[in-house]
Amino acid sequence: MKVFVIGAGGNVGRLTIEQLKVAGQQVTAGVHRAEQADDLQQAGYQAEVFDLLSQPQEMAQQLKGYDAVVFAAGSGGKTGADMTILVDLDGAVKSMQAAENAGIARFIMVSALNAEDRTKWFAIKPYYAAKFYADEWLMHRTNLAYTILEPGALTFDPGTGKVSTSPSDDGSKSISRADVAAAIVASLNDPSSIGKVIPLVSGEQPIVEAIKNAK
Repeated sequence: MKVFVIGAGGNVGRLTIEQLKVAGQQVTAGVHRAEQADDLQQAGYQAEVFDLLSQPQEMAQQLKGYDAVVFAAGSGGKTGADMTILVDLDGAVKSMQAAENAGIARFIMVSALNAEDRTKWFAIKPYYAAKFYADEWLMHRTNLAYTILEPGALTFDPGTGKVSTSPSDDGSKSISRADVAAAIVASLNDPSSIGKVIPLVSGEQPIVEAIKNAK
């Protein structure tokens, strides 16, 4: 599978391209800055600048020939509401439009836990709002074969290879970035994940099994 990872300069994106490469997939890292592309190329990855502020038609030219797109980019709610809207919402939607224009069917979206439930937006509300509307667009305004992954609070803990896709009120609300990356890889390899919105927190179920059994 030939995969384009948008946001590969970020922590989850970088782990994703590493795991995809180990899995034998042909992967290109889409990054925000030229120096990030240079660093990744020196590390042995195919990498190029992918500008989320450009137009969908321009993005589509870069995506032609790929089998799947992973959207792992994001402001994280830390760069101000303006950039959150331009990256996490409009950048995401333009990436979907570009994927469709490029003839790509498969699209993996990294969202946020409980993005669909406004009553649970505990902080960085512009970020959650951006994720909410981007996810809505993906589900209802595209024909993409999507999987939406909703990780909880991201940690730098080592990956465990295990998650829960059914968070409870008194259970974990966090997950390691490495396990999110593994869930992305598992989703790409599992057609049964298409059309699903999958919450992700740390847990006890092996990731491949958890993705396959997610409702």
